[in-house]
Amino acid sequence: MPENVVLETNFKGPKLLGRGKVRDIYTLGDTLLIVATDRISAFDVVMGDGIPGKGRILTQISKYWFEVMGGIITNHLVSTDVRDLPQEYQEYGSILEGRSMLVKKATPLSVECIVRGYLAGSAWKEYRQGGTVCGMSLPGGLVESSRLTNPIFTPSTKAIEGFHDENITIERMKEIIGGKLADDVIRISMEIYATGSRIAEERGIIIADTKFEFGICKDELILIDELLTPDSSRFWPMDGYQPGKAQKSFDKQFLRDYLLSVDWDQTPPPPKLPKEIIEKTREKYLEASRRLTNEH
Repeated sequence: MPENVVLETNFKGPKLLGRGKVRDIYTLGDTLLIVATDRISAFDVVMGDGIPGKGRILTQISKYWFEVMGGIITNHLVSTDVRDLPQEYQEYGSILEGRSMLVKKATPLSVECIVRGYLAGSAWKEYRQGGTVCGMSLPGGLVESSRLTNPIFTPSTKAIEGFHDENITIERMKEIIGGKLADDVIRISMEIYATGSRIAEERGIIIADTKFEFGICKDELILIDELLTPDSSRFWPMDGYQPGKAQKSFDKQFLRDYLLSVDWDQTPPPPKLPKEIIEKTREKYLEASRRLTNEH
């Protein structure tokens, strides 16, 4: 393997606030330390095997996009420099370097914000059944991976660990978080997607769909979590794009496809991942990072 896999952090002293599917979160008073591990999930199940360096790749991509989108909305990022952390974290510098973000504390909105420019995944499944996506009617005759005339906003619930997120209507989203806040989130999400798609296409990548998360910090709506990464988005190579079938990708769809090919019911425990699947997944994440950020 190219480098050691970090599946979990257990720092002595700093207070662990919680663990997500990928990130370990520590509290530092008014700020949080988010550590992107090398864990990877599929179908809402965290795999037992990690992808070497994945946490560093995700962090660098998010950092790049947070900077790009700064003119659209404030985000939670304070610093990615380990030297800006309190003294008690310095001894863990070799682990934290490149995979940690010091961020503002925020109260996350209880919905996830998805923008789709192409028909794929759960949206394609719903469309085949009734010609709709999250309750919105789409034109007839679309095929898998079709480019939509205009991108659409499709919110979902935020499921607790072990359960699947569920697509909801915009009307339901407004009931959950309020109409004014929902309108702001939709407008900002569409603007970020448009900007990100334009930049990515200049670098040979189609962002088929992506998920954003927002929070409230000192009464201000801000962007939180990660941004336009292979974990939160479908990245397709432009040069191989062909509607009517599933696309090659620079994201974890490769892993999903492998898992669909084996006898697994998509509930824990996950199957052991072969070395070649781990390495190929890592290569796809690295290629997305190279193209988007010109790093690595």
